[in-house]
Amino acid sequence: MKEIFIERRENTLRIAIKNNNILQECIVDEVSTGPIAGEIYKGRVKNIIPATNSIFVDLGLEKEGYLYFSNELKAEGIKKGQEIAVEIVKEPLNQKGAKLTTRYAIPSKYMVLEGVGEGIEFSRRFKDEIKKELILAELPEVEGAKIIIRTEADSASIEELLHERRLLEKEFLEINRKMKYSINLGKLYGDNLAITRVLRDKIGTLPAEIIIDNDEDYNFVCEYVKDEEYVRVKLFDKEKCLFDSYDIEKELLKLRHNKVVLPCGGSIVIDKTEAMYAIDVNTGKNIKEKSFEKTILETNVEAAREIGRQILLRNLSGIIVIDFIDLREKSHKAIVMKEIKDALKEDGGNFKIYPFTELNLVQISRKRIGKSIYEYMEETCPLCNGTGMLLKLSYLEGLIHNQIIKYYNENGIKDFFIEVDESYKDKIKGDLVGFLKNIDGLDKEIYINYINGIEGYKVEPLIFINQKTNISQYLVKI
Repeated sequence: MKEIFIERRENTLRIAIKNNNILQECIVDEVSTGPIAGEIYKGRVKNIIPATNSIFVDLGLEKEGYLYFSNELKAEGIKKGQEIAVEIVKEPLNQKGAKLTTRYAIPSKYMVLEGVGEGIEFSRRFKDEIKKELILAELPEVEGAKIIIRTEADSASIEELLHERRLLEKEFLEINRKMKYSINLGKLYGDNLAITRVLRDKIGTLPAEIIIDNDEDYNFVCEYVKDEEYVRVKLFDKEKCLFDSYDIEKELLKLRHNKVVLPCGGSIVIDKTEAMYAIDVNTGKNIKEKSFEKTILETNVEAAREIGRQILLRNLSGIIVIDFIDLREKSHKAIVMKEIKDALKEDGGNFKIYPFTELNLVQISRKRIGKSIYEYMEETCPLCNGTGMLLKLSYLEGLIHNQIIKYYNENGIKDFFIEVDESYKDKIKGDLVGFLKNIDGLDKEIYINYINGIEGYKVEPLIFINQKTNISQYLVKI
């Protein structure tokens, strides 16, 4: 069964996805007050400048957005003061407003719904003519919109496509309703965009359980899946820490290590360079098979599966180059390619895999969606001038917060001794009140010691008076 965990903190939304109790994907979405790429707005044409082929649009925000004054818009006779639906293509930068398009689209796993056009079209790389005929016969059109079937849909069942189409039509009709009846300018689509994408693209037609720790998110999800009989939604106890309670935090911390051991005894090593991610596959201790060729194939197959999982877990994007162990037989290469495609199929149309090169390298290009796990968890170490990485203070605060809340809820303990690496000393002392607030320590007695060589942090609950006496010099005073 698929499990989806949705945890919201003050400035961060985290979504973890487990399949049969194995962590498959983690999505991190940091709260932004400005418009975000993919959101759709009701806007009003503020100004048209033919000399620069530009149209400026009031979105009801601080800055106006802009779009290209295309021949299509000229033919439509777009006018100043006209209300239009637009999608954010690029977010505002410095003094420049958001870049917009009137050809808004709602992408999902197997198809894309465009708000302009009609009928059903197929990706150029969709080659299965029999499947095309079946889809055209079974999949109804959406009135007033165009559906584009992705290449990945060739492996999807008609039931899955019908389910996805129904959700897209529901969102499209809601956009039209808001566009028609809303008095004010503003967002038509994009509230809880990360959650919406997960509900639409990751659930499918199989049983799923969604566990949420926030009332507003819980109500939003319940409304979204109210017609899905096979989906169960559960509100988690807000006094506890969701990711910590289900051991997801431990799994995420493991992602800081670049080496992943495979069940067969082999391993993969993931390294980030300036231009790409490089993944190396090693046989390691895999000596189960007497045949050298079988050992290589087994290791590469397991590596392909794990690499697909790690790409989604770590949210790797851009160019990813995989150095598989030398495969001589063409049939073995085909097996490995199939495994990595299957491992990434949950990612929809966000990736493209290129064939083996003569050096047994496989290249993957993947669209950037949000931050990688490294960007979310790590920051440049000030002591080594960027040659190493350490946990972000904000992430460390979250881990300490989880420990304090756990001890307090279970035993009512309000006094804690915290040890952290000396690297954090200046940052913590620079905003001591903020640190205490983030770890839920403002109403507690907190002792902090900064030491060298500690792996992250240590939290010790203080129960006896003599414990506090021995460390009184570390008491935090504000």
